[in-house]
Amino acid sequence: MLGYALVSHSFDVAAVVLGGLLIAGALVSELVNRSFVSLAAVFVVAGFALGDGGIGVLDFARHSGFVSQLATVALIVILLRDGLEVDGEMLRSNWHLPARKLIAAMPLTAVLVAVATKLLIGLSWTEAFLVGALLSPTDPVLSSNVVTNPRVPSIVRGSLNLESGLNDGLALPAVLALAEALAPGGHLVAWRFVGENLGFGFGVGIVVGLIASLTPTHPIAAHQQALFALGVAFLAYGAAVLLPNGNGLIAVFVAAIVLGIRRPDMREAFANQSLDLVEIVKLGIFAVFGSLLTWHGLSSTGWAGLGVALLTLFVARPIAVMCALVGTSADLPTRGFMAWFGPKGVATMTFSLLILSENLRHGTMIFDLAALTVIISVFAHGVTDLAGSEWMGSYAERAAVRAAAAEAGAAKAGGQA
Repeated sequence: MLGYALVSHSFDVAAVVLGGLLIAGALVSELVNRSFVSLAAVFVVAGFALGDGGIGVLDFARHSGFVSQLATVALIVILLRDGLEVDGEMLRSNWHLPARKLIAAMPLTAVLVAVATKLLIGLSWTEAFLVGALLSPTDPVLSSNVVTNPRVPSIVRGSLNLESGLNDGLALPAVLALAEALAPGGHLVAWRFVGENLGFGFGVGIVVGLIASLTPTHPIAAHQQALFALGVAFLAYGAAVLLPNGNGLIAVFVAAIVLGIRRPDMREAFANQSLDLVEIVKLGIFAVFGSLLTWHGLSSTGWAGLGVALLTLFVARPIAVMCALVGTSADLPTRGFMAWFGPKGVATMTFSLLILSENLRHGTMIFDLAALTVIISVFAHGVTDLAGSEWMGSYAERAAVRAAAAEAGAAKAGGQA
């Protein structure tokens, strides 16, 4: 009974604090939207102040089942949202820029981060590449103006959205494989990982997605369609983990992609009806993530850790994207804009929380290193979000005027000839 009382008390306190934060966030959201600070940054700071690094009101054990289960539920919802956002028409028409960033820039970013981690901190190559995999996904929640401002060219918004939607799921297998290789007493067997973790995950995701897409749901209301999609995600996860070493998170992502492409109505219903759910999950993760941070942990790797974080945001991602987009129709300022806006957010946090629960030898150091990078990204990209989107909008409008003038001049010259 005592143990139950302690758990219950801890949950009750967390419920009160998180509920209060959501209420406060709703009340100040408009003010925050007009400022240079994002709501995500507010929740991270609030979690930090109330958690281990502050007054200790939010007291979550880093290696507890609660933290890993929360991260799993958050990933299911996030991967569902990301997978459903993969629009078949967009893939056919505007795939060139995001494909280059996903196929070339994302792996190159991970490699550059891994090399920096190895050289500056001295982790093993496997651990260094795990850090690179954790820090390779991007998150549009920290640059919401960039992907929603209609003044920003649609090709730029679509490219950043599609990239951030797909890179979570693409980074996941690497994170899982490297974590398995580093697990105490364990070692990675490549054929088994591909055949079981990836194979069962992909197989279950495709089957569940196809069956769900064939299920007639037209008579039901849009909010029920959103509930149906959420049920598909949890079904895919559960069906995959019941198989030997099957990966449920990969199954969720694949099922969501299949469902989103085959059923645009389902994708639209979830996008319109589940905004609050996704927002609550993300803000909750930001708060819990912040509560696990401490000054000692963030500074545990000293200047070397800060160097890795800064190199990730200001060197690795920009270099990788600029190289990947060479030869495309995007001009230099546009490439630079997309190179900068690759913020680290929810995916990195949730992956890091899962790594924290694996009891890896340097798992806490890896978590703190990823956390430091996310903290810097939250503020750096939050501060530049509004100004950057307005600059990109103005630049695109001036470029359009110049192009129209040049076209008119060419037409006039052709007529005179």
